[in-house]
Amino acid sequence: MKQSEKKLLEYFRKLSTQDAQNLLSFAEFLAAKSLLEPDPETLTVNKIERPTDESVIAAIKRLSASYPMLDKGKMLTETSSLMTQHVIQGRSAIEVIDELELVFERYYDAYKEESE
Repeated sequence: MKQSEKKLLEYFRKLSTQDAQNLLSFAEFLAAKSLLEPDPETLTVNKIERPTDESVIAAIKRLSASYPMLDKGKMLTETSSLMTQHVIQGRSAIEVIDELELVFERYYDAYKEESE
């Protein structure tokens, strides 16, 4: 949980029932508004150039930084499977990184479609 989420929860727990309901209503309003008007910055990829001699772990970190808007938890199964293929099964780092880039691009495309 992010620090801001913890802080919000802390404040929420201190509110009266009526104030808590008002806060929830306001949060629902803001969430609905943001769904209608996606922030262009949340759609922007910050492509970081791929180094020539990159490890699979470094690639995952680079791609995570390039696509900060993506929920990495949703991608965990695929990324960990690719990591396992490299570490346990001996699949080359270059092949795995190429596939990781495709995974991130696919999730980004889905993210953009959801945001439009």
